[in-house]
Amino acid sequence: MVAIAQFLNFTITNHSILLSIRQITIIGTGLIGGSLALALKKRKYAGRIVGCDRAPVLERAQEVGAIDTGATNPADAIRGSGIVVLATPVVTIIDLIERLGPALPSKTLLTDVGSTKGEVANRAQKVFGKAVAQRFLAGHPMAGKEQSGVEFADADLFQGAAWFVAPFSGQDVYSGLSGEFLEWVEKIGARIAHLPAQEHDQLCAWISHLPQMIATALAASLVDEFGPAPLLEAGGRALREMTRISSSPYSMWRDIAITNKKNIGDALHKLEQRLAHIRENLDSRELAAEFERAHQLRKEKTPKPIAPRRIEKGRT
Repeated sequence: MVAIAQFLNFTITNHSILLSIRQITIIGTGLIGGSLALALKKRKYAGRIVGCDRAPVLERAQEVGAIDTGATNPADAIRGSGIVVLATPVVTIIDLIERLGPALPSKTLLTDVGSTKGEVANRAQKVFGKAVAQRFLAGHPMAGKEQSGVEFADADLFQGAAWFVAPFSGQDVYSGLSGEFLEWVEKIGARIAHLPAQEHDQLCAWISHLPQMIATALAASLVDEFGPAPLLEAGGRALREMTRISSSPYSMWRDIAITNKKNIGDALHKLEQRLAHIRENLDSRELAAEFERAHQLRKEKTPKPIAPRRIEKGRT
């Protein structure tokens, strides 16, 4: 199993660079894209935020104050932006990299917030070639809600959340535009951690994707077993907490399952084996051993973050 990445805090000394990103385009102004826009505005980002989505979504995004203007055509939305954030489902992100990458000015940084990184990074490598380290930043904020849509966007959604970045070989993510963008990521409250794309997908299969599949399977089983009964009220807090994310949209999770199939499948297989072991030992001391092992998860102390370090533009 991959090692857990340590969280990294950093500060850039030349704070005037915060003003150099004059315009940011966010393609996909739903929950994550809308929350990112609101978070930037709350932390005094003074530049222009352009949204790209369907017209009704853009209208709602402007109503809640997430974006300054919008365009339904990505080619129009990216014009003049220093940073372009892809905040759509993963398969659409991969398609947009292919469509937009060749048309982007060389000084524009393309980044994403997709929940899987392997296929995203592979497509970026294909499109940008040797320049990928300067042109693309693979990212994934570990934040969200079971609801979708800009109506549920929250300026504090990323507060305390991990924001994974998956560097390419030789990529210095703290220099240039990517470094400026990551300072804004830190300013909106996220903790930056980095690990290779394949390790990211393996880790997230366990800590994010598997919990979703468990919640979905449990909720679906309860519906099959009891029908539309008021089970959440009867079951209390434990059942509500375990099934809360079962309301998450399939449209997002379909893409995650497609692009991380092997890792999710491996995690599900190991969980199935563990559940079978528990089922076969409901009346033995082995059940107590399982409880004792499970208790270790909550007993683990949270690792201390690396001490903040000062970073000059272009240096780490």
